[in-house]
This record gives sequence, C-alpha cells and structure tokens, in this order.
Amino acid sequence: MRKRVYIETSVVGVYFEDRTDVVSVAQRYWTRRWWEEEKATYAVFCSEAVVNELAHPDYPHSEEALGLVAGVARLEIEEAVSDVARVYIEKGVMPRDPLGDALHLALASYHKCDFLLTWNCNHIANPNKFGRIRILNTSLGVSVPALVTPNQLTGGVDD
Repeated sequence: MRKRVYIETSVVGVYFEDRTDVVSVAQRYWTRRWWEEEKATYAVFCSEAVVNELAHPDYPHSEEALGLVAGVARLEIEEAVSDVARVYIEKGVMPRDPLGDALHLALASYHKCDFLLTWNCNHIANPNKFGRIRILNTSLGVSVPALVTPNQLTGGVDD
C-alpha cells in the first residue's frame, strides 16, 4: 500500500515561486523535483481548504496553482476534523485561524496520512511543536503524520 501524503497550500505556492533569492530558488527546486519525480510513488491528497486558498483572487499564480491540484484527490472536511482543529487552536499548538494551519494538520491526522507535506516551518513542520502534536493527537485518537518538506520526502519510499 502506498504511503499517504497530504499536500498543504504552501507546497503548491512554492511550485510557482518566482523570487530569485537562494532560499526561494532551493524550495522551488525541491518542490518541483518532488512533484515530478516522487509524487507518483505516493497516494496524494489535498482538500477544499487548499483549493479555496489557491482560488483567492489575490493568490499569486492562482489559475496555474488550481490546475496543478486539479487531479489531486480531496480529503473530506468532516465535523470531526473541525473538532480536532479547534482543539489544536484551544491548546495553542496552532494559530487561531480555524481555516488555516490547524485545519491542514487536522485533515492529515484524522484521515491517517503518513506525511503532511509543507513549507510552513513556523507553524507546521516545526520540530519544537512535534512533541506536543504527538501527545495531543494520541490523546485525541488520531494518527500522527510526519511533518515534512519536499526535500525531506525525496529519495524513494524505501530509502
């Protein structure tokens, strides 16, 4: 069975990044490499939350970004997912925006994804938060996805 990956909005945004500073160029390289060389080895998901963020009129490269995720399966935003996201916010693990980072983590956790793929290293792929997330998810009875960036998820599933 292929491992499950939930793709958060920042990954799609970085795919179309046009800034030329070193960090942006590196992130774009790893994102495109993962998307083009690794994505097919995983069961890949996003959600309507990702689509809604990408569809915002102010989102850079909105049309192209929506095209990139057009064929990606969607995870359902059920009431239980929203409940998990609320707990993340109440416990201070995620920022107070209920449609943002907390919802992405809740979706990946509730739907038993192996990985949450993100470039958001402040609120999601933050190693200082992972212990609290693991404890909280365990107490809620949901899975604990690995919170990773595209460069961390390259090299094949058996490496």
